[in-house]
Amino acid sequence: MSADLRYPIGQFSKPDTVSAAERERMVERIRLLPVRLRASVTGLSSEQLDTPYRDGGWTVREVVHHIGDSHLNALVRFKLGLTESAPTVRPYDENLWLQTGDAINVNLEEALDFVDAMHRRFTAVVSSIDDQAGMRTIIHPESGEHTLAQLLANYAWHGDHHVAHITGLRERTGW
Repeated sequence: MSADLRYPIGQFSKPDTVSAAERERMVERIRLLPVRLRASVTGLSSEQLDTPYRDGGWTVREVVHHIGDSHLNALVRFKLGLTESAPTVRPYDENLWLQTGDAINVNLEEALDFVDAMHRRFTAVVSSIDDQAGMRTIIHPESGEHTLAQLLANYAWHGDHHVAHITGLRERTGW
């Protein structure tokens, strides 16, 4: 664990290559994220859910909504990368997405159900990535070109990263 509360498991490091065995482990991390996320928030009160994981950070509730938003975008990015030649994907403002009606009005159980359902599709898509598909690329206007294998590594890390925000807060506060 990192001492930097922004990056409790360390910052993402984009791999140059990803082996088939590494891809399988990443897919499994993505598949298990909804279970791990749900476990991380089980038993928390509404007040605890509305507690930021760090000063200036998102609340636990916002982290859950963010994972749904981010991984929905990831699913679209993977599908574009698998069906188009080096597509340019759209960035989005994560903070503004947390100010929309769903993030404000959808209860936590529904947000977790969304992550569950969406991750079944997400897992099915990323499970289909073999060596050849893993070399396909997407272009992100802000961060450049990424292979689908690198994108897979990023989203496996991303889920772990945010679950660690919640579990780290629980450990620090004794919840």
